[in-house]
Amino acid sequence: MATASSAYQKLLAVGTKIVAVGRNYAAHAKELGNAVPKEPVLFMKPTSSYLENGGTIEIPHPLESLDHEVELAVLIGKKARDVPEATAMDYVGGYALALDMTAREIQASAKSAGLPWTIAKGQDTFTPISSVLPRSMVPDPHDLELWLKVDGEIRQKGSTNDMIFRIPYLISHISSIMTLFEGDVILTGTPQGVGPVKAGQRITAGITDLLDVHFEVAKRQRPPGN
Repeated sequence: MATASSAYQKLLAVGTKIVAVGRNYAAHAKELGNAVPKEPVLFMKPTSSYLENGGTIEIPHPLESLDHEVELAVLIGKKARDVPEATAMDYVGGYALALDMTAREIQASAKSAGLPWTIAKGQDTFTPISSVLPRSMVPDPHDLELWLKVDGEIRQKGSTNDMIFRIPYLISHISSIMTLFEGDVILTGTPQGVGPVKAGQRITAGITDLLDVHFEVAKRQRPPGN
């Protein structure tokens, strides 16, 4: 099992991009005052934002907090371009739990100005991620309970059954726009309950009965002279 796990981790390491899906749970869209989308809202995150389980999420200066968003991550197992929805699941290499850490103030000001969200979503440590579960361990990815706690207090709990756009549709849709390569990751959206986390706090999160992760939160140390 350790060998299989390390093989999946290597697959994650060769990925070229993270494609995130915004507002894919109706309750989360509503809690942020957004309309429920008629087609997937997509944005990109760099792979440099990954943070392994047990790492420390860094809040960049001058921010005091980041918002947590717990998500099911879908790992692509082979090159996908113009994939039909009917065969889309053949391209899944595995699953993981990820957090889409968000600098909400930066995102809000960017949205109001009609600007991209990259700075709010793409900074180092902003995509904490678990080890990868092989497909065989997840017979139905639309029947998983995701949860997240801050300092032991439950903040988010939801079912992947509540996704607006399901995984086969997402793979088909995204692959019609851009090629998905082996090791690429799709973040499938977050259930309701997102909220702030501050330096000194601890996040634990998981997929019920499958895995859990933990991360500390700290302020990013400013480089000397800045």
